[in-house]
Amino acid sequence: MGGSTRRRHDWTRHAELATIAAPRLDFFAMKIAALSDIHGNLAALDAVLDDVRRRGADLIVNLGDIVSGALHPAETADRLIALDLPTIKGNHERQLLSGDRETMGLSDRWAHDTLRDDHRAWIAALPARLTLDDDVLMVHGTPASDLVYFLETVTPDGCRAATPDEIAQRAGDAPASLILCGHTHVPRIAKLDDGRLIVNPGSVGLQAYTDDQPHPHRIETGSPHARYAMVSRTPAGWQAEFHAVEYDWHTAADTAAVRGRDDWTFALRTGRC
Repeated sequence: MGGSTRRRHDWTRHAELATIAAPRLDFFAMKIAALSDIHGNLAALDAVLDDVRRRGADLIVNLGDIVSGALHPAETADRLIALDLPTIKGNHERQLLSGDRETMGLSDRWAHDTLRDDHRAWIAALPARLTLDDDVLMVHGTPASDLVYFLETVTPDGCRAATPDEIAQRAGDAPASLILCGHTHVPRIAKLDDGRLIVNPGSVGLQAYTDDQPHPHRIETGSPHARYAMVSRTPAGWQAEFHAVEYDWHTAADTAAVRGRDDWTFALRTGRC
């Protein structure tokens, strides 16, 4: 599913965050704050938004996997609906909309049980990918899949950085000079031979997890800080900076523990699993 937008987004409806981003008229000098994989971690999201406000950005974008987790799905949805950021679905949003509750994982099930109808309507209206001014492409996984890792490759031996050839194959013929992706929770950047830049900002809300598809592997950033990226268009091309932000991860971990999610509790406190 594709989409494009040239409209301006109004953050003034959320008064305390209104100064975060007032898009400039010149797209070619744009500074984009890229957020991904919030996973219902409202405290981490608010800390990142505060950091973006302090640093200044023309635009904030959200790359999906927004509410599923062990923390605050509904409150996170409320915050983001008010901000009206350019936002795409991740695999968890797709699973929330299409899956049977009894077959859902614990993170999707908690979101399913706590979201309101207006939250579901907002999620349903999100595109799977989004193009900004024909030069920036937002995807969750890759342009073709919300489950395939873009900048990492999973093998029977675990997860490793993807090779340039693997990355180029996954990028395909996407014409954007900047491709923003998420899904793996790993902050990483890659530049293709043709000049396209691919940036994964890492995860706002969860710094470690395990998965068994397509082979058992674990993802760990090694610290509990919330992650995001600031990507700026300069005369020399797109440039990215990664940021790690402190927030009250101990309280978040306590909340996960109350909900019986020991996996989240340890990951939130340590960035490990």
